[in-house]
Amino acid sequence: MSKKELRLKSADEAKLLCGPHDENLRLIEKELGVSIFGRGHDVTIEGSKEKVGDALKLVEELLLTIRKGGQIKKHEVLYAARSIKGHVTDDVHSIYLDKIEVSSKRLFVTPKSKGQKGYIDAIRHSDIVFGVGPAGTGKTYLAMAMAVNALKKQLVSRIILARPAVEAGESLGYLPGDLYEKVSPYLRPLYDALYDMVEVSKIQDYINRGIIEVVPLAYMRGRTLNNAFIILDEAQNSTPEQMKMFLTRLGFDSKTVITGDITQSDLPSHKESGLKQVISILKDIKGIEFVFLSGEDVVRHELVQDIIKAYEKIAKE
Repeated sequence: MSKKELRLKSADEAKLLCGPHDENLRLIEKELGVSIFGRGHDVTIEGSKEKVGDALKLVEELLLTIRKGGQIKKHEVLYAARSIKGHVTDDVHSIYLDKIEVSSKRLFVTPKSKGQKGYIDAIRHSDIVFGVGPAGTGKTYLAMAMAVNALKKQLVSRIILARPAVEAGESLGYLPGDLYEKVSPYLRPLYDALYDMVEVSKIQDYINRGIIEVVPLAYMRGRTLNNAFIILDEAQNSTPEQMKMFLTRLGFDSKTVITGDITQSDLPSHKESGLKQVISILKDIKGIEFVFLSGEDVVRHELVQDIIKAYEKIAKE
């Protein structure tokens, strides 16, 4: 048996580390197989030498996050514990301290996993980035945060959000209402992310002025998009022809992020996914990055990770 003791700097630090009713400590115990308890400013860890070493590293990473102004939540402690135990990364604090400012109220979005951190860094460094992975990995949400941040910093003058409207066959004329009413159900997830990051009072003004534009993929044809941050969401539902059309819209001083899950295409079985095809076509072009997220990057309820892993296991059999 091995034992380690840490002295914390304050009662507030201890409260943040331990979590409500010591739920963070209980989670660390469950994931790493140690006994850990806090008393006043002291934290004690007991268990096998290897497991105590992992738990000590985890606590130190969480403390670094707290001491540099970050906040830790239950799902972040869970990811950090599994990452250190699985030797995915031992530098968790650098992930949680990467803040993307998205509003004038100094609200921030942060990555929650090593994969998400790599995705954000790819968007920072490359003009065309593909974010490929299952639901819940933050593909769209983080791309939206980077777009809003670029607009806030005046790196671009507008944001353009596109999505295939597969169920309507991209032929929307027979549906009732104006263009917004026709496509709104297909673009709702983009609006949901947008409303999380931009003051409600500004969104409609931005839309009216063309600073933010949300359009079905079919309406991108024939355009050249300069000084813009462009996001194509649900790209697995684009055809190869649509994908080529979209990628060739990129103009000067613009950045494009394409997101999708190649396992969830809604296209007819006889149609190839443009996202799936483009991975093999563009994989060797310098300046284009592909980031593949996995179940380890899911930031929804922990059961979602288990569900995704179960489906991935079946797919491999």
